[in-house]
Amino acid sequence: MNWLDQIKWDAQGLVPVIAQEASTGDVLMFAWMNREALEKTAELQRAVYFSRSRNKLWFKGEESGHVQTVHDIRLDCDNDVVLLKVTQLGHEPGIACHTGRHSCFFQKYQNGEWTAIEPVLKDPESIYK
Repeated sequence: MNWLDQIKWDAQGLVPVIAQEASTGDVLMFAWMNREALEKTAELQRAVYFSRSRNKLWFKGEESGHVQTVHDIRLDCDNDVVLLKVTQLGHEPGIACHTGRHSCFFQKYQNGEWTAIEPVLKDPESIYK
């Protein structure tokens, strides 16, 4: 059986993907992949996602330069979530979020509200031209 056939794709042919920084364990982002995106990710050892809003493959960093080098591709016990262990490139420390932050998970619930707990490392206006 093909390794891609073992994944439980949703009705749209997608699987959720979590990108985790290999060196720190930080969860950087959540995205989606279709078969082609996962196949290209494995082939190139670079994160390639599927953009639902643009309905096309999204090579992480194609606009921003914030590429994710993939070290490890893992599948959860139910075969329906993929975990990528990555090195986030393009800025030190790496920027994974379109807001210019290290991680997309920069908001923390505290005292009844969401508070940004990570700084903007680079102004998004200067990243996306």
